[in-house]
Parts: sequence; C-alpha cells; structure tokens
Amino acid sequence: MAISISVVLLLVILTVVFLRNGALKLSHAVVCVLLGFYLASTSMAPTIHDGVTATADIVSSLRP
Repeated sequence: MAISISVVLLLVILTVVFLRNGALKLSHAVVCVLLGFYLASTSMAPTIHDGVTATADIVSSLRP
C-alpha cells in the first residue's frame, strides 16, 4: 500500500507539472494514463467514480 501511494503521489506531481508546462507530449500522456490506472487500484477509486458520475449527471441535466 505504501508503495502504491508513493507512486500515485509521484504521478500526480508529474501530471501537474506537465499540464502547467503546457506541452503535453506522448510521454506525458502515458504518465497521465498510468496515474489513472494507479488511482483505479486505490481506495479513492469509488469516491472518484461517484464524483465523476455526479458531475456527468449534473451536466447532462442542463438544458441550453
């Protein structure tokens, strides 16, 4: 568990740096994908899923 959290934190930091830099390259996209896979295997996955689902429900209920 400690190794998984360390990897997730490292990937979060790298993703933020890459996105703030403004130059998201293929290698950066791979880091973002790896971050997603590691987050999916953590205990935060259900919370993230519920948040994304709630946001999608709110957006889909908006009428222009």
